[in-house]
Amino acid sequence: MRPIELRPEHARRLAISCQHLEGPWPSAGNHGRMWEVLRTLRCLQLDPIDVVAHSHLLVLWSRLGIYDRQELENLLWKERRLFEYWAHAASIVLTEDYQLHQVMMRGYLVDEQSVTRQKIADWFQANTALRDSVLERLRDTGPQRTDGFDDRAAVAWKSGGWSSGRNVDRMLDILWTQGAIMVSGRSGKRRLWDLSERCLPTWVDRTPLPETDIVTRAAEHSLRALGVARKKDIEQYFIRSRYPGLADVIARLVDEGRFVPVALEGASARERWYVHADRLPLTERIVGGDWTPRTTLLSPFDNLICHRERTARLWDFDFRSEIYVPKSKRRYGYYVLPILHGDALIGRVAPRLDRTSGTLTLEGVFAEPAAPTGKATAEAVGKAVTALATFLGARRIEHEGPVPAQWCDALLPELAAHG
Repeated sequence: MRPIELRPEHARRLAISCQHLEGPWPSAGNHGRMWEVLRTLRCLQLDPIDVVAHSHLLVLWSRLGIYDRQELENLLWKERRLFEYWAHAASIVLTEDYQLHQVMMRGYLVDEQSVTRQKIADWFQANTALRDSVLERLRDTGPQRTDGFDDRAAVAWKSGGWSSGRNVDRMLDILWTQGAIMVSGRSGKRRLWDLSERCLPTWVDRTPLPETDIVTRAAEHSLRALGVARKKDIEQYFIRSRYPGLADVIARLVDEGRFVPVALEGASARERWYVHADRLPLTERIVGGDWTPRTTLLSPFDNLICHRERTARLWDFDFRSEIYVPKSKRRYGYYVLPILHGDALIGRVAPRLDRTSGTLTLEGVFAEPAAPTGKATAEAVGKAVTALATFLGARRIEHEGPVPAQWCDALLPELAAHG
């Protein structure tokens, strides 16, 4: 099969379009689009940090604009079309993908090779009484918060971090990873646990799939979501590092015409890129010049940029979280949102939301060296920030950190106009 020739800007635009980040800012009343976005992305990373909002909510906002958060709650806890499990990290995943996640459930702590996993396996085996009491409690009383279980550990969990001695937490995490229990809901920010057999809808196919089928399905989902990708990009998306035999699967999918090779301008001969056959009409449209940009802010854990090496390769954007970097050594800030402007990542915004006063404070706005300097760009960035403030329910925007000199004249009035 002859490779499709793509320029770097085409590759970036294809990736952005496949992530539902193309086009004018979405208007209100986009009911139903959330499910379309979720079925493309396949996962939303969960993260406890909510300096402005939890990551999964920001990922949806970047794509949907203002949306009804209850719609997501319904998909999770009423319709059960989503559940919480491990993808490339702890995530919200699709219930229809349950069979793809079963392989991790079945294999967790079985024939473990790593020292860490063996330590967990040994501790698990030593605490069968705690395991049985957790399952019995759920079976008899239904959903429970973590603090609803008695600690009946025979051997305490030991670690060098915060989890040392948190025996119930460790046991719940193991049973969750094994698929015996699931998150059945939320009580505030706390998870409610229940037996998986009571959480999973009756329509879920629990039949174990052959390994090749799992890798094939997951690889196709990943390439559709990524737009254009290499083998190592696929390996880092969705069910990260759980693609045994991927090279052979890709070769077969190429032979079948499902994966189409790409000749990316400027790429080395060793870099083998692919697009999914389902994305060929979109690819042709983009190559033909039919593409509409958007300016928005991205969660630090957004699906578009969650593989940092790919982000650097396609966008020449070096993005690292500075959450655990000492304040004096941070370049940008504790919590930073990249700025997507068209097909480029042109800078970063470091926001902080004070929910009591309803104030969104910008601790800094930073432009990349090659970022456009015109008024239109600054206004677009300002509109993205004000759109975020509206989504968060902030009544005003303040700034206390640096702002690029080339954006000041247009950006600051735009922000001042909010509220």
